[in-house]
Amino acid sequence: MQRRSHSADAAAAIGDAAARWRHSDYPPRVRTQARIVERTGYSAPVVEYALDRLFGSISADALLKTIASEVGERRFHSIGRVAIISSRTTVGVAVVPAAFALCAGCSVLVKDREDALVASFFETLATERDAFASTARATQWNGERDAHDLSAYEAVVAFGGDDALRAIVPKLASEARFIAYGPKASIGYVTRETLPDEETATAIATGAARDLVLYNSEGCLSLHALFVERGGRVTPADFTRILATAVQEALVEFPLGERDAEAVARAASARNLAIFRGGPVYSDADANFVIETGSAARAPAFTPRVLAVHEVNGPEELEAYVARHALPLEACAVAGDRADVCDAAVRAGANRIALFGEMQNPPLSYAHGGRPRFAEFVRFISHDAP
Repeated sequence: MQRRSHSADAAAAIGDAAARWRHSDYPPRVRTQARIVERTGYSAPVVEYALDRLFGSISADALLKTIASEVGERRFHSIGRVAIISSRTTVGVAVVPAAFALCAGCSVLVKDREDALVASFFETLATERDAFASTARATQWNGERDAHDLSAYEAVVAFGGDDALRAIVPKLASEARFIAYGPKASIGYVTRETLPDEETATAIATGAARDLVLYNSEGCLSLHALFVERGGRVTPADFTRILATAVQEALVEFPLGERDAEAVARAASARNLAIFRGGPVYSDADANFVIETGSAARAPAFTPRVLAVHEVNGPEELEAYVARHALPLEACAVAGDRADVCDAAVRAGANRIALFGEMQNPPLSYAHGGRPRFAEFVRFISHDAP
């Protein structure tokens, strides 16, 4: 049976290591940050923001509170060996599940990215607690070229596209726990009550712009569709104009990094198509962003910084849109304290209701994909067991 004291000791070490990584001048972070910029093509301010948010969310207290909320008084033991396969885009996505698996007493192997972020963090972790030198490992391998025996693990966590996740399943032991995080979308909803004037609308638009531009709209917590209610003093059309200005300002705070030629072509195509459709279109000469009026018949573009703003009468239109396009939802940002909007978002499949501007900054306890953070890595013991 896993001792809770182990979880407390592990959480303390992980929290202390994360505290060191919160300092922007910590040498391992400085070196790793440069490698992340090179790998992802994101600009340095974007990567700095990502690392601040990642390690700022990790503390011993946050780890233990999440564990307590999921475990309660139940007895448990470690599931055993855990492999974690990182995604290409999200910075440090493997760090949080690795932290909880280590708190559960698991031995963890992470398939790291070329920037070696997880390996560098694990080196810091080993200086906080010697045992982690052998139980927390990160390395790189190519799934197509390199043979790696995933059947040796009791649990496998994987982030990626549907095809990549399906390819992993045959490699697992029959009794292994497969914790898969596939592609998802996030949306936003602005209620009429929150649009009394341009100043208030600008504050909401500033947050929405941040949710859109960060990480080139690639993450499951990026803003992929936006719904604005009719009936406010600021109309949806006016809000769209205000949002376009906010996006331009957000691109100053979080400038573009290296742009992939294919992504540039997709954004330019999206802009040209929006112009052809004849509605108001906000963009620039290089298609660094595209904001247009949406149609219920069109699915999200899923193109960097391309967003359609949908005029709606109520949250039932949000539900209908998600159902029509079979969108797997992760989060919904909501402006306004309306229970009907939150209920509609949850019915549509959202795992998290967030504030605009905070969608990309979830708390550690956030149930990514609707799954528990810690309980995935333990087996519970019946209370009547000896």
